[in-house]
Amino acid sequence: MSNIDIRLIGITDLDTDCIVNAANSGLAMGSGVCGAIFRAAGPREMQAACNEIGGCPTGGAVITPGFALKAKHVIHAVGPIWKGGKNNEAKNLYNCYIESLNRAKEEGCHSIGFPLISAGIFGYPKTEAWQVAIRACRDWISDNPDYDMDVVFAVLDKKILEMGKEAAALGGTGW
Repeated sequence: MSNIDIRLIGITDLDTDCIVNAANSGLAMGSGVCGAIFRAAGPREMQAACNEIGGCPTGGAVITPGFALKAKHVIHAVGPIWKGGKNNEAKNLYNCYIESLNRAKEEGCHSIGFPLISAGIFGYPKTEAWQVAIRACRDWISDNPDYDMDVVFAVLDKKILEMGKEAAALGGTGW
């Protein structure tokens, strides 16, 4: 049975089949979640795998091996940069989660770890980012009733954890 959980843990510490990197469209090592994942995986190996793919559009997701991570795979999802909410940000963010879950299913993964995509340096408001994230994951689970997927959100801040639990209790409404 599929479920959604939110934990106070670093994403690289998750013991899930795959984890999601909040990536940039060039799939280059960045800071924040992206930098932490590259460093934990092995930055040279991860960058070489990303260079081989070449890039990913906003709202899309691609997959690489996890290299030195506990997770077997890393899904690189390119979230939108917040520009006020009138530039398809919600749709692109929603697509990041759906495409990440699709890549995980294609690889036979049954557990996935997400950060709160776009809510860091990309500036997406955290409350709205949670609403889209929860809705997308619930929609995907509903659309894939015969496929078990454990979804874990990894956050490092108690306030963000509480925001996520509140969004989950409200059902991921919004936009």
